[in-house]
Amino acid sequence: MHILAIIGSLRRASYNRMLYENLRDLLPDAVTIDAADISAIPLYNEDVLVEHGHPEPVKRLREQIATADAVLFISPEYNFSMPGVLKNAIDWVSRPVAGQPFRDKPVAIMGATSGAMGTARMQYHLRQSMVFVEALVLNKPEVMVSFATERFDEKGTLVDEKTRAVVRAQLEALVAWTRRLRGDG
Repeated sequence: MHILAIIGSLRRASYNRMLYENLRDLLPDAVTIDAADISAIPLYNEDVLVEHGHPEPVKRLREQIATADAVLFISPEYNFSMPGVLKNAIDWVSRPVAGQPFRDKPVAIMGATSGAMGTARMQYHLRQSMVFVEALVLNKPEVMVSFATERFDEKGTLVDEKTRAVVRAQLEALVAWTRRLRGDG
């Protein structure tokens, strides 16, 4: 099984990128993961879509989503919502609505922040967008890593065992959810 991670922060040293970098150690057996690159996606402009089609970075992301067994969003919270770069990528991928690759795709959401709320508001806004694109979002367990400065060491290793356990539980649940939706689990 292959999971595509979409990271909502472009910053190389972000806690969410650190979280992603720690996932390989927490994945169930026979599951792979890689991250999409959303950094080159231009601002959404329907005129560009109508006149020229999807830009190459959008085509690549649409194909990655379509061929992945599941999608995992890993994102910070900006201004009580999802980062603009993430919303922009979703807007591009979901147009035109007919044939967009999120439909019926198993999805999970996690995020890390240095604050106390652990990306809760971002996750609820992202869930609303996933309703529109008809993705099948895993409800629980939720992974909202608060006080991320205390959860990672200076090398970016996720050292907090409770956080590692809930991340592992979500990955296992996403795999089970994906198998259930495919009819093989």
